[in-house]
Amino acid sequence: MTVIEGISKDMNPEEILRKLKKKLACGGTYKDGKLELQGDHREKIKKLLSSEFGFNEEQIEVIV
Repeated sequence: MTVIEGISKDMNPEEILRKLKKKLACGGTYKDGKLELQGDHREKIKKLLSSEFGFNEEQIEVIV
């Protein structure tokens, strides 16, 4: 499971989740302020969040 934290409500996390699920061809949910994606997407998530959603890549921390 890949968990993404720190996305505020005003950034529309449900919409981000929907798009990530489509791009990564996986299932997932939004609960307790976290996006949870099925599978290990650590290699792809940083690039997707920065290129597709405009997040600052230097502020994204990938934890093993």
